[in-house]
Amino acid sequence: MTLYLGRRLLGTVGILLAVCAITFTIFYLLPSDPAVAACGKTCSPERIAEVKAAMGLDKPVWEQFATYITGIFAGRDYGSGPSAVHCGFPCLGYSYEYSLPVWDLLTDRLPVSVSLALGAAVLWLALGLGAGVTSALRKGSAVDRTLMVFSVGAASLPVYFTSIMLIWGVVRTAGLLPYPAYHTLADGPLEWASNLLLPWIALALLYAAMYARQSRNSMIEAMAEPYIRTARAKGLPGLTVTVKHGLRSGMTPILTIFGMDLGGLLAGAVITESIFGLPGVGRLFYDALVRSDQPVILGVTLLAASFIVAANLLVDLLYAFVDPRVRY
Repeated sequence: MTLYLGRRLLGTVGILLAVCAITFTIFYLLPSDPAVAACGKTCSPERIAEVKAAMGLDKPVWEQFATYITGIFAGRDYGSGPSAVHCGFPCLGYSYEYSLPVWDLLTDRLPVSVSLALGAAVLWLALGLGAGVTSALRKGSAVDRTLMVFSVGAASLPVYFTSIMLIWGVVRTAGLLPYPAYHTLADGPLEWASNLLLPWIALALLYAAMYARQSRNSMIEAMAEPYIRTARAKGLPGLTVTVKHGLRSGMTPILTIFGMDLGGLLAGAVITESIFGLPGVGRLFYDALVRSDQPVILGVTLLAASFIVAANLLVDLLYAFVDPRVRY
Protein backbone atom coordinates (compact mmCIF):
# COMPACT_ATOMS: atom_id res chain seq x y z
CA MET A 1 0.00 0.00 0.00
CA THR A 2 2.87 2.38 0.80
CA LEU A 3 4.46 1.78 -2.60
CA TYR A 4 1.10 2.24 -4.28
CA LEU A 5 0.54 5.55 -2.51
CA GLY A 6 4.05 6.68 -3.42
CA ARG A 7 3.52 5.91 -7.09
CA ARG A 8 0.16 7.64 -7.12
CA LEU A 9 1.52 10.74 -5.41
CA LEU A 10 4.35 10.97 -7.94
CA GLY A 11 1.81 10.58 -10.71
CA THR A 12 -0.29 13.31 -9.13
CA VAL A 13 2.63 15.73 -9.18
CA GLY A 14 3.25 14.91 -12.85
CA ILE A 15 -0.41 15.46 -13.76
CA LEU A 16 -0.55 18.81 -11.98
CA LEU A 17 2.65 19.95 -13.69
CA ALA A 18 1.24 18.92 -17.07
CA VAL A 19 -2.04 20.77 -16.42
CA CYS A 20 -0.15 23.84 -15.30
CA ALA A 21 2.14 23.75 -18.37
CA ILE A 22 -0.72 23.30 -20.83
CA THR A 23 -2.80 26.06 -19.26
CA PHE A 24 0.19 28.37 -19.07
CA THR A 25 0.99 27.76 -22.75
CA ILE A 26 -2.60 28.40 -23.82
CA PHE A 27 -2.60 31.74 -22.00
CA TYR A 28 0.71 32.65 -23.61
CA LEU A 29 -0.72 31.98 -27.09
CA LEU A 30 -3.91 34.00 -26.49
CA PRO A 31 -4.07 37.31 -28.40
CA SER A 32 -5.08 39.28 -25.28
CA ASP A 33 -2.35 41.01 -23.30
CA PRO A 34 -2.57 40.57 -19.49
CA ALA A 35 -0.57 43.78 -19.01
CA VAL A 36 -3.14 45.79 -20.98
CA ALA A 37 -5.98 44.17 -19.00
CA ALA A 38 -4.24 45.01 -15.70
CA CYS A 39 -3.25 48.55 -16.67
CA GLY A 40 -6.27 49.60 -18.74
CA LYS A 41 -6.74 50.56 -22.36
CA THR A 42 -5.91 54.21 -21.67
CA CYS A 43 -2.40 53.40 -20.45
CA SER A 44 0.54 54.66 -22.46
CA PRO A 45 2.93 52.19 -24.13
CA GLU A 46 5.58 53.12 -21.58
CA ARG A 47 3.27 52.31 -18.68
CA ILE A 48 2.23 49.00 -20.28
CA ALA A 49 5.92 48.11 -20.64
CA GLU A 50 6.42 48.82 -16.93
CA VAL A 51 3.48 46.61 -16.01
CA LYS A 52 4.84 43.83 -18.23
CA ALA A 53 8.19 44.05 -16.45
CA ALA A 54 6.49 43.97 -13.04
CA MET A 55 4.44 40.91 -14.05
CA GLY A 56 7.45 39.21 -15.60
CA LEU A 57 5.82 39.10 -19.04
CA ASP A 58 8.88 40.55 -20.74
CA LYS A 59 10.78 37.27 -20.27
CA PRO A 60 10.70 34.15 -22.47
CA VAL A 61 7.73 31.87 -21.85
CA TRP A 62 9.88 29.02 -20.50
CA GLU A 63 11.45 31.38 -17.96
CA GLN A 64 8.00 32.70 -16.96
CA PHE A 65 6.79 29.13 -16.41
CA ALA A 66 9.87 28.18 -14.37
CA THR A 67 9.44 31.29 -12.22
CA TYR A 68 5.77 30.49 -11.71
CA ILE A 69 6.45 26.89 -10.61
CA THR A 70 9.27 28.00 -8.30
CA GLY A 71 7.06 30.71 -6.84
CA ILE A 72 4.42 28.17 -5.82
CA PHE A 73 6.85 26.64 -3.32
CA ALA A 74 9.20 29.52 -2.53
CA GLY A 75 7.11 32.63 -3.15
CA ARG A 76 8.16 35.47 -5.43
CA ASP A 77 8.25 39.25 -5.83
CA TYR A 78 6.39 41.15 -8.52
CA GLY A 79 8.24 44.24 -9.62
CA SER A 80 11.29 45.74 -7.95
CA GLY A 81 12.20 48.52 -5.60
CA PRO A 82 9.77 50.16 -3.16
CA SER A 83 6.78 49.29 -5.36
CA ALA A 84 7.56 45.56 -5.35
CA VAL A 85 4.76 43.24 -4.23
CA HIS A 86 5.64 40.06 -2.35
CA CYS A 87 3.60 36.91 -2.96
CA GLY A 88 4.27 34.33 -0.25
CA PHE A 89 3.97 30.53 -0.22
CA PRO A 90 2.03 29.14 -1.98
CA CYS A 91 2.19 31.80 -4.68
CA LEU A 92 -0.24 31.01 -7.51
CA GLY A 93 0.23 34.41 -9.07
CA TYR A 94 -0.81 37.95 -8.32
CA SER A 95 -4.06 39.52 -9.52
CA TYR A 96 -3.64 43.15 -10.52
CA GLU A 97 -7.43 43.38 -10.90
CA TYR A 98 -7.94 42.71 -7.18
CA SER A 99 -4.45 43.79 -6.02
CA LEU A 100 -4.19 40.53 -4.08
CA PRO A 101 -2.32 37.24 -4.40
CA VAL A 102 -4.40 34.59 -6.16
CA TRP A 103 -4.06 32.21 -3.20
CA ASP A 104 -5.70 34.78 -0.89
CA LEU A 105 -8.59 35.16 -3.33
CA LEU A 106 -9.06 31.39 -3.54
CA THR A 107 -8.99 30.79 0.20
CA ASP A 108 -11.49 33.61 0.70
CA ARG A 109 -13.95 32.11 -1.83
CA LEU A 110 -13.31 28.42 -1.18
CA PRO A 111 -15.59 28.02 1.90
CA VAL A 112 -18.58 29.05 -0.23
CA SER A 113 -17.84 26.47 -2.93
CA VAL A 114 -17.10 23.74 -0.37
CA SER A 115 -20.39 24.41 1.44
CA LEU A 116 -22.27 24.32 -1.86
CA ALA A 117 -20.59 21.14 -3.10
CA LEU A 118 -20.82 19.10 0.11
CA GLY A 119 -24.45 20.00 0.79
CA ALA A 120 -25.49 19.19 -2.77
CA ALA A 121 -23.51 15.93 -2.66
CA VAL A 122 -25.38 14.71 0.42
CA LEU A 123 -28.71 15.45 -1.26
CA TRP A 124 -27.93 13.86 -4.61
CA LEU A 125 -26.45 10.74 -3.03
CA ALA A 126 -29.52 10.26 -0.82
CA LEU A 127 -31.97 10.90 -3.66
CA GLY A 128 -30.02 9.14 -6.40
CA LEU A 129 -29.09 6.00 -4.48
CA GLY A 130 -32.55 5.78 -2.92
CA ALA A 131 -34.31 5.99 -6.27
CA GLY A 132 -31.81 3.69 -8.00
CA VAL A 133 -31.94 0.94 -5.37
CA THR A 134 -35.74 1.10 -5.19
CA SER A 135 -36.01 0.80 -8.97
CA ALA A 136 -33.57 -2.12 -9.07
CA LEU A 137 -35.42 -4.05 -6.38
CA ARG A 138 -38.73 -3.48 -8.20
CA LYS A 139 -37.44 -3.90 -11.72
CA GLY A 140 -40.17 -3.66 -14.35
CA SER A 141 -42.84 -2.43 -11.91
CA ALA A 142 -44.80 0.82 -12.11
CA VAL A 143 -42.55 2.25 -9.38
CA ASP A 144 -39.46 1.46 -11.45
CA ARG A 145 -40.86 3.06 -14.60
CA THR A 146 -42.10 6.13 -12.74
CA LEU A 147 -38.77 6.77 -11.01
CA MET A 148 -36.83 6.35 -14.25
CA VAL A 149 -39.16 8.69 -16.12
CA PHE A 150 -38.62 11.33 -13.43
CA SER A 151 -34.86 10.67 -13.60
CA VAL A 152 -34.72 11.17 -17.35
CA GLY A 153 -36.80 14.33 -17.02
CA ALA A 154 -34.62 15.77 -14.25
CA ALA A 155 -31.42 14.94 -16.15
CA SER A 156 -32.79 16.80 -19.19
CA LEU A 157 -33.29 20.06 -17.29
CA PRO A 158 -30.28 22.41 -17.41
CA VAL A 159 -29.14 23.62 -14.02
CA TYR A 160 -29.68 27.26 -14.98
CA PHE A 161 -33.35 26.54 -15.81
CA THR A 162 -33.89 24.68 -12.54
CA SER A 163 -32.20 27.48 -10.59
CA ILE A 164 -34.34 30.20 -12.16
CA MET A 165 -37.54 28.21 -11.59
CA LEU A 166 -36.64 27.63 -7.94
CA ILE A 167 -35.99 31.33 -7.37
CA TRP A 168 -39.24 32.28 -9.10
CA GLY A 169 -41.39 29.64 -7.39
CA VAL A 170 -39.94 29.34 -3.90
CA VAL A 171 -38.54 32.82 -3.26
CA ARG A 172 -40.54 35.34 -5.28
CA THR A 173 -43.94 33.62 -5.55
CA ALA A 174 -44.29 31.56 -2.37
CA GLY A 175 -41.83 33.46 -0.18
CA LEU A 176 -40.87 30.25 1.63
CA LEU A 177 -37.13 30.92 1.68
CA PRO A 178 -34.95 34.02 1.54
CA TYR A 179 -33.02 34.81 -1.62
CA PRO A 180 -29.80 32.78 -1.36
CA ALA A 181 -26.89 34.59 0.26
CA TYR A 182 -23.89 32.95 1.83
CA HIS A 183 -23.72 32.92 5.62
CA THR A 184 -21.01 31.16 7.57
CA LEU A 185 -21.74 28.46 10.13
CA ALA A 186 -20.82 31.01 12.80
CA ASP A 187 -24.04 32.86 11.88
CA GLY A 188 -25.99 29.75 12.84
CA PRO A 189 -26.49 26.36 11.15
CA LEU A 190 -30.11 27.16 10.28
CA GLU A 191 -29.19 30.48 8.67
CA TRP A 192 -26.35 28.80 6.77
CA ALA A 193 -28.49 25.90 5.48
CA SER A 194 -31.64 27.89 4.61
CA ASN A 195 -29.66 30.25 2.39
CA LEU A 196 -27.96 27.40 0.55
CA LEU A 197 -30.94 25.06 0.26
CA LEU A 198 -32.08 26.24 -3.18
CA PRO A 199 -28.59 25.98 -4.76
CA TRP A 200 -28.25 22.52 -3.19
CA ILE A 201 -31.56 21.42 -4.69
CA ALA A 202 -30.71 22.86 -8.12
CA LEU A 203 -27.47 20.87 -8.27
CA ALA A 204 -28.85 17.77 -6.55
CA LEU A 205 -31.73 17.33 -9.01
CA LEU A 206 -29.36 17.13 -11.94
CA TYR A 207 -26.82 14.82 -10.33
CA ALA A 208 -29.39 12.65 -8.51
CA ALA A 209 -31.03 11.80 -11.83
CA MET A 210 -27.75 10.49 -13.25
CA TYR A 211 -26.90 8.62 -10.06
CA ALA A 212 -30.32 7.00 -9.98
CA ARG A 213 -29.83 5.47 -13.42
CA GLN A 214 -26.26 4.40 -12.68
CA SER A 215 -27.07 2.88 -9.28
CA ARG A 216 -30.10 1.06 -10.72
CA ASN A 217 -27.96 -0.62 -13.38
CA SER A 218 -25.24 -1.48 -10.87
CA MET A 219 -27.72 -2.94 -8.38
CA ILE A 220 -29.46 -5.05 -11.03
CA GLU A 221 -26.10 -6.57 -12.02
CA ALA A 222 -25.05 -7.08 -8.40
CA MET A 223 -28.32 -8.68 -7.32
CA ALA A 224 -28.01 -11.23 -10.15
CA GLU A 225 -24.63 -12.50 -8.90
CA PRO A 226 -24.35 -16.06 -7.45
CA TYR A 227 -23.21 -14.83 -4.02
CA ILE A 228 -26.54 -13.00 -3.64
CA ARG A 229 -28.42 -16.27 -4.15
CA THR A 230 -26.07 -17.93 -1.66
CA ALA A 231 -26.70 -15.20 0.92
CA ARG A 232 -30.45 -15.61 0.51
CA ALA A 233 -30.17 -19.39 0.73
CA LYS A 234 -28.38 -19.00 4.07
CA GLY A 235 -31.43 -17.18 5.38
CA LEU A 236 -29.87 -13.74 5.77
CA PRO A 237 -32.37 -10.88 6.22
CA GLY A 238 -33.38 -9.11 3.01
CA LEU A 239 -32.00 -5.76 4.19
CA THR A 240 -28.60 -7.35 4.91
CA VAL A 241 -28.50 -8.99 1.50
CA THR A 242 -29.46 -5.75 -0.25
CA VAL A 243 -27.19 -3.35 1.62
CA LYS A 244 -24.16 -5.39 2.69
CA HIS A 245 -23.85 -7.68 -0.33
CA GLY A 246 -25.72 -5.97 -3.15
CA LEU A 247 -25.26 -2.24 -2.66
CA ARG A 248 -21.72 -2.55 -1.35
CA SER A 249 -20.45 -4.38 -4.42
CA GLY A 250 -22.47 -2.13 -6.73
CA MET A 251 -20.92 1.03 -5.28
CA THR A 252 -17.69 0.82 -7.28
CA PRO A 253 -18.89 2.67 -10.40
CA ILE A 254 -20.81 5.12 -8.18
CA LEU A 255 -17.63 5.98 -6.29
CA THR A 256 -15.83 6.62 -9.57
CA ILE A 257 -18.26 9.22 -10.87
CA PHE A 258 -18.77 10.67 -7.39
CA GLY A 259 -15.07 11.42 -7.06
CA MET A 260 -15.04 13.25 -10.40
CA ASP A 261 -18.26 15.17 -9.72
CA LEU A 262 -17.37 16.23 -6.20
CA GLY A 263 -13.81 17.15 -7.16
CA GLY A 264 -15.07 19.36 -9.96
CA LEU A 265 -17.71 21.07 -7.80
CA LEU A 266 -15.24 21.81 -4.99
CA ALA A 267 -13.46 24.13 -7.40
CA GLY A 268 -16.69 26.03 -8.03
CA ALA A 269 -20.02 25.62 -9.79
CA VAL A 270 -19.81 28.52 -12.23
CA ILE A 271 -23.44 28.61 -13.41
CA THR A 272 -25.05 27.94 -10.04
CA GLU A 273 -22.91 30.44 -8.15
CA SER A 274 -23.50 33.09 -10.82
CA ILE A 275 -27.29 32.69 -10.88
CA PHE A 276 -27.67 32.64 -7.09
CA GLY A 277 -25.06 35.35 -6.57
CA LEU A 278 -22.85 33.22 -4.34
CA PRO A 279 -19.27 34.56 -3.99
CA GLY A 280 -17.56 31.22 -4.56
CA VAL A 281 -14.61 30.07 -6.65
CA GLY A 282 -16.89 29.51 -9.66
CA ARG A 283 -18.06 33.12 -9.60
CA LEU A 284 -14.45 34.25 -9.18
CA PHE A 285 -13.52 32.20 -12.25
CA TYR A 286 -16.35 33.75 -14.29
CA ASP A 287 -15.35 37.28 -13.31
CA ALA A 288 -11.73 36.49 -14.17
CA LEU A 289 -12.77 35.33 -17.64
CA VAL A 290 -14.73 38.53 -18.22
CA ARG A 291 -11.80 40.67 -17.06
CA SER A 292 -9.10 38.52 -18.73
CA ASP A 293 -7.47 38.13 -15.31
CA GLN A 294 -5.13 35.35 -16.39
CA PRO A 295 -3.37 34.73 -13.03
CA VAL A 296 -6.75 34.01 -11.41
CA ILE A 297 -7.85 31.78 -14.31
CA LEU A 298 -4.62 29.80 -14.05
CA GLY A 299 -4.94 29.54 -10.26
CA VAL A 300 -8.54 28.27 -10.40
CA THR A 301 -7.62 25.77 -13.12
CA LEU A 302 -4.77 24.41 -11.03
CA LEU A 303 -7.02 24.24 -7.96
CA ALA A 304 -9.70 22.33 -9.89
CA ALA A 305 -7.11 19.87 -11.20
CA SER A 306 -5.79 19.36 -7.67
CA PHE A 307 -9.26 18.59 -6.32
CA ILE A 308 -10.06 16.14 -9.11
CA VAL A 309 -6.74 14.31 -8.80
CA ALA A 310 -7.07 14.15 -4.99
CA ALA A 311 -10.65 12.89 -5.29
CA ASN A 312 -9.59 10.15 -7.69
CA LEU A 313 -6.80 9.07 -5.35
CA LEU A 314 -9.24 8.93 -2.43
CA VAL A 315 -11.73 6.93 -4.50
CA ASP A 316 -9.06 4.38 -5.44
CA LEU A 317 -8.26 3.90 -1.76
CA LEU A 318 -11.95 3.54 -0.88
CA TYR A 319 -12.36 0.75 -3.45
CA ALA A 320 -10.49 -1.65 -1.16
CA PHE A 321 -12.85 -0.94 1.73
CA VAL A 322 -16.07 -1.05 -0.29
CA ASP A 323 -15.20 -4.14 -2.34
CA PRO A 324 -12.70 -6.55 -0.72
CA ARG A 325 -12.07 -8.21 -4.10
CA VAL A 326 -10.13 -5.13 -5.20
CA ARG A 327 -7.45 -5.82 -2.56
CA TYR A 328 -6.35 -8.84 -4.52
